[in-house]
Amino acid sequence: MLSDVERARQALQALPPDLPRDEWVRAGMAAHAAGLPFDVFDSWSAGAGNYDARAARDVWRSFKEGKGLGPGTLFKMAAQAGWSPTSIRVKPPGKPPVRPVEAPKRPRPGESAAEVWERCKPAAASHGYIEAKQGTAEGLRVVPDGDPLRIAGASVAGCLVVPVLPLEGSEPTSLQFIPPPNAGKKLNLPGAPVAGVFVVGEMLPGGTVYLCEGIGQAWACWKATGAAAVVCFGWGRVRAVAQALLQRDASARLVLVPDVGKEGEAESVAREVKAKFVTMPQGWPANADVNDLAQRDGIDVLEALLSAPKAPEQRYRLLGASDLRALPPLAWCVRGVLPAHGLASVYGPSGSGKSFLVFDAAAAVADGADWFGYRVKPAPVVYVALEGEAGFRLRVAAWEQAKGRTLPTGLRLVLQPFKLTEPKDVDDLAAAVLTAGTGAVIVIDTLNASAPTADENASSDMGRILEAAKELQRLTAGLVVIVHHTGKDATRGLRGHSSLFAALDAAVEVTREGDRREWRVAKAKDGQDGAGHPFRLEVVQLGEDDEGEPVTSCVVAPDDSPEDLTRRRLPKGGNQKVVLDALGEMLKKSNAFGRAGAPPVRPCVELEAAVDNIGPRLTCEPKRQKERVRQALTGLTASGVVSCREGWLWLP
Repeated sequence: MLSDVERARQALQALPPDLPRDEWVRAGMAAHAAGLPFDVFDSWSAGAGNYDARAARDVWRSFKEGKGLGPGTLFKMAAQAGWSPTSIRVKPPGKPPVRPVEAPKRPRPGESAAEVWERCKPAAASHGYIEAKQGTAEGLRVVPDGDPLRIAGASVAGCLVVPVLPLEGSEPTSLQFIPPPNAGKKLNLPGAPVAGVFVVGEMLPGGTVYLCEGIGQAWACWKATGAAAVVCFGWGRVRAVAQALLQRDASARLVLVPDVGKEGEAESVAREVKAKFVTMPQGWPANADVNDLAQRDGIDVLEALLSAPKAPEQRYRLLGASDLRALPPLAWCVRGVLPAHGLASVYGPSGSGKSFLVFDAAAAVADGADWFGYRVKPAPVVYVALEGEAGFRLRVAAWEQAKGRTLPTGLRLVLQPFKLTEPKDVDDLAAAVLTAGTGAVIVIDTLNASAPTADENASSDMGRILEAAKELQRLTAGLVVIVHHTGKDATRGLRGHSSLFAALDAAVEVTREGDRREWRVAKAKDGQDGAGHPFRLEVVQLGEDDEGEPVTSCVVAPDDSPEDLTRRRLPKGGNQKVVLDALGEMLKKSNAFGRAGAPPVRPCVELEAAVDNIGPRLTCEPKRQKERVRQALTGLTASGVVSCREGWLWLP
């Protein structure tokens, strides 16, 4: 006995693959519901002359499980085409069935395109379909009464015959049969590939050519404009026909004329072949076409529509000065420091206070309060604390005690494990963030804790981390801030692969010298970077534990003490003084200004050039000289005496 899947496969094979598009889609939807795989549907579809592999896959992907037609539709369609199931042995499980390779179908004697065309008689303007569509009989024929040809079990006697012709003329490769109105659907000649067109009017070099699905639309376009209209015999063939027309005449102006519901496909094809397209006015039902428009509203209305075809929207917009002036201004979260949308990082060495600083900034954003004198736009904030989770309760308590008020309701904490490298974690976090509102600021503290198994120095791993962070930002339409560490050499900035800094829309560097800490903008969109902002961590006593020991945490406070500022800018140690003096000499001779975000008038020196030139001035053994220069520059950078970014040095 037949298995259900095999029975469905036989039913599908019994249908002609060159069905009209609507029927082809119905057959595919029913085959999908019957459990047939895509390759069976695709193999069957490939037998049609208008086969389009991309269209077949796109249509198959649009079918949803449990929605649409059921498998019964497939069996009904096959039965109407004269199919009845045959018994075959179901192969035992464990061995996949081997599908025999079927030889291409050949027309039976008397049913080739040339033979059928030869015995048809010239069409008359009185044919029901021509009258209904207000067309012309030129170039068409009619199947005579009593003709033996039957397609899908139905006689085609009396049908209007449209030849499918190669672009250069010659004999028809196939035929399309159109019955009188309300007497059936269009049919294509079985076993004959639909590889050609039918042209209404005359194609002129460099002239306009309208591409239509069927002959009714082509008649209407030709009558309205006088320009040639090409019948493609199905929307799936429009792309191939357009490409063939352009190979024949590269100067031809192609205009695609889709039915209602196929405008998106038309725009896609038009973009690909550099053509234009038209769309039906609003309010028409699905599958309505330009012939319907001409008959209801008049040929003048259609002429106006066809005379103003649309250019497909291009992926890349070419903007002029007026376009740029019309763009909205950059939106800021913290003006001049953090944008409202994008990817940012706050980074610094361990113990620099960067997490306390970011928490303070997060509270300011959630509250809409100025931060270090910068104007803040309020936004929801979600702080993902992956390091020191237990201390965040104390951190919140210290902030509330120092500020004398409760934490802003717009700031929420996530203390559960989270990995940027797990797509499900990213999706789930985004869903949770959206409950707080769109445009939120998401802080991930820290990058290392959110990607514990990744190699930060590997471009592939860093690429995955960045893609995940960008996906989180895209899903939430806000700002993602990653807290990160510097490496052993602070002059090299962010730890890990250089692609991280390049991908950031903003970056804030945190440095520390003793109890003195400072943050500065290392990178900002249209913001001014380089200015330092000293701060300190003030200890807040929250009470005592069970053993009488004090319970404390810290809060951030700006530190603008003049004496501290003076002390901060003095180099420490002999090597630092030598390196600073030598660097000053190099900067005086430099012709490079404003590099890597330095102020435009500030001279700059390349880091590697400084290391090479200053090394011989140190008294240590030669093999240690470069290492000692780097150590001195690291100390000078940490204390704010020297600025270093993207391989360039300058004095702030």
